[in-house]
Amino acid sequence: MPANESSSPEFSAGYEIFVGALSILSLVNIALVTLIRDQDLKQIIYFLDTLLSLVFLIDFLARLRRAPSRSAYFFRQFGWADLLASLPFPQVKVLRIFRLIRVARVMRRYGARNIVRSLATDRAGSALLSLLLVGILVLEFGSLFMLHLQKNVPGANITTASDAMWYVIATMSTVGYGDVYPVGNAGRELGTFIIVVGVGIFGTLTGYLANLFLSPQRTPPTPDTTASTAEAQNRLEAVKELLGRQQTAVAELEQMLRAGE
Repeated sequence: MPANESSSPEFSAGYEIFVGALSILSLVNIALVTLIRDQDLKQIIYFLDTLLSLVFLIDFLARLRRAPSRSAYFFRQFGWADLLASLPFPQVKVLRIFRLIRVARVMRRYGARNIVRSLATDRAGSALLSLLLVGILVLEFGSLFMLHLQKNVPGANITTASDAMWYVIATMSTVGYGDVYPVGNAGRELGTFIIVVGVGIFGTLTGYLANLFLSPQRTPPTPDTTASTAEAQNRLEAVKELLGRQQTAVAELEQMLRAGE
């Protein structure tokens, strides 16, 4: 492996795919901000972009901490671009494409077969990251579509960015305060979809946490345990050999007795 690649910190395939998907979403948000004219809709995108910036900053700090050579990661592996791209400033958000390029290179180096094997091995972690990604997507686009559908409807109470996001968060969490709610068939259909997705997300998350805290922890074998097992195996083989010799000796004695008779 080249030196510049060996100094690049890598995580599991599921995590790299998760970061790549968030990078694509952040680049899509850059385009949406330029295309959308409604300021309330833009407020939703700005909020989600701030959330993504926080995730990218944590990702940068984690990669910097795990890097075999921090200077090599920062200067030769575009760590400086990761740092700048994690800042919520429009001028540097385009640098997030470097993060996407790195994820694509990592995936190509893994290979499709290894990616599938890694996802199958770490099913719980991959499912958790998938749920987080779906939750972020539903929060952003559910809020955008709900506000777009409800803003100009007579009698609607979801008329601002905070109203739309509050409704989606309360609905996804299966709390449903009822202080804001969609009016009209289109809004109710979208609300039904958000309810179903929210129940699936939190149901799966509950099962994951229950499995995490209640399942017995598998203790990896220590060198002492391995040595003891090998010693016991050697003793068992010695006992089997001794029993074989004894059986041979008994058979010989029986033959001698029969010959004497």
